[in-house]
Amino acid sequence: MSKHSSAIKKTQISFRNRANNRSYKSSIKTLTKIYIISLKNLDDSNYDNVISNLASVYSKIDKAVKKGILPKNTAARKKSILARAMKNTF
Repeated sequence: MSKHSSAIKKTQISFRNRANNRSYKSSIKTLTKIYIISLKNLDDSNYDNVISNLASVYSKIDKAVKKGILPKNTAARKKSILARAMKNTF
């Protein structure tokens, strides 16, 4: 453990940022699972629900890129996988 106050503060900040990033990534995974489940139960009545779930996942991924939590190409790959899942159900 370091004795310098700046090093202590840097460690505290890194722990805080790590916790925030982990919660953000966890919410992306949760929203993705909700989208996949709604996609498996797709019919005419819940089509709007599936589209809104997809939009919420896209939004969360884009915000993660904006905050620097996810790299741009990783986000593009995740969004591509979600779109491909939608395409394959039809």
